[in-house]
Amino acid sequence: MDKIFELIKKEEERQRKQLEMIPSENYVSRNVLRAVGSVLMNKYSEGQVRKRYYQGNLYIDKIEEIVKKKALKAFGLSDKDWSVNVQPVTGSIANLAVLTALLKQGEKILAMSLYDGGHLSHGWRLPNGKPVSLSSKIFKTSYYYVDPKSGVLNYEEIEKIAIKEKPKIIISGGTAYPREIDHKKMGEICKKVGAYYFADIAHEAGLIVAGVNQSPFPFAHVVTTTTRKTLRGPVGAIIFSRRKLAPLIDQAVFPGIQGGPQNHSIAGIGIALKEAMTPQFKEYAKQVVKNAKILADEMIKYGYDVKSGGTDKHLIVIDLRNKAINGKEAAIALEKANIIVNKNTVPGESGTPWEPSGIRMGTPAITSRGIKGNDIKKIAYWIHTVLSNIKDEKLIRKIANDVSTFASKFPLPGVDM
Repeated sequence: MDKIFELIKKEEERQRKQLEMIPSENYVSRNVLRAVGSVLMNKYSEGQVRKRYYQGNLYIDKIEEIVKKKALKAFGLSDKDWSVNVQPVTGSIANLAVLTALLKQGEKILAMSLYDGGHLSHGWRLPNGKPVSLSSKIFKTSYYYVDPKSGVLNYEEIEKIAIKEKPKIIISGGTAYPREIDHKKMGEICKKVGAYYFADIAHEAGLIVAGVNQSPFPFAHVVTTTTRKTLRGPVGAIIFSRRKLAPLIDQAVFPGIQGGPQNHSIAGIGIALKEAMTPQFKEYAKQVVKNAKILADEMIKYGYDVKSGGTDKHLIVIDLRNKAINGKEAAIALEKANIIVNKNTVPGESGTPWEPSGIRMGTPAITSRGIKGNDIKKIAYWIHTVLSNIKDEKLIRKIANDVSTFASKFPLPGVDM
């Protein structure tokens, strides 16, 4: 067997024996895997449906058209009001396409601070002003923050910042904000200052489709999402835009930023969207949030500083400074115990992005495997035990064996089911 296939098999076993708790990761179904691993990857399809640069796209056009219709249907949107582009290869590409479509070079973005839960692609600069993402090199950026005490967004403060900064676009959403965003208030702020409202729902998309989290669509001008995470699709992204903005968005994606789209991933997105519109998926999404709330409550009981005091979604962020360890140490120790989380910055960060003060963990993937209820409490206990005995290699090895035995009892989606 080729070495690459050997490693793929080992990765499959790793996924089966470990608890995947990074909130931006999930498992796709067998049908999504079939679509993504198909002959569709053999075809170039630069351009839009029925407006391709190359010939031979009859069936590619039909597939992409179906996926676009499914995207609108899944989020309850009318094609009279909304347009959709399913071609961006990643969420960061989708976000950059929106910004380059709607802003001129040097115009201003207002977004959530990365340390408070925002995302690199929203124009992040380091505290010293050094630009990190491409968007921060092209556009001026300013930030809003969570309340230092509550860890929750204060919309009156955001409005004050918006009035002062006068941004052309305001972005909500990100990567580590555990509470629901009030899209109505964000839309009102944007209207007051004459800005576009851009909602990035990469993390919440599946929860929104299922009706577990509120929708930004009544208030936003443009919405982006990745298609993995809570949506349980392949790597990819979707841009929804108000009809009048669609030509600008489409041109920004191609030829503005990328060439031929990944047809196999687009097909996989279509399968995932169909699955997301089932009653089973709605129950899954509800359980994701229930599990995350249990996890948050248990970690609080163990004395951890869970930011914002809990969660409304699929993720929690823990500030470890009261435990005298940092996020990097914690994530490495938990990986040794077969529990996969990620280091993460926290509001009021005193460390660095590479050695931050916190960790981020979530429940989308473990819920996909059928883990819930008291088993979440068991996982929280293991996490607490590891973090309380971070130097005890013998104890961590024992927990690793226990976790592996436990995880192996649950099927791996796409492979075992």
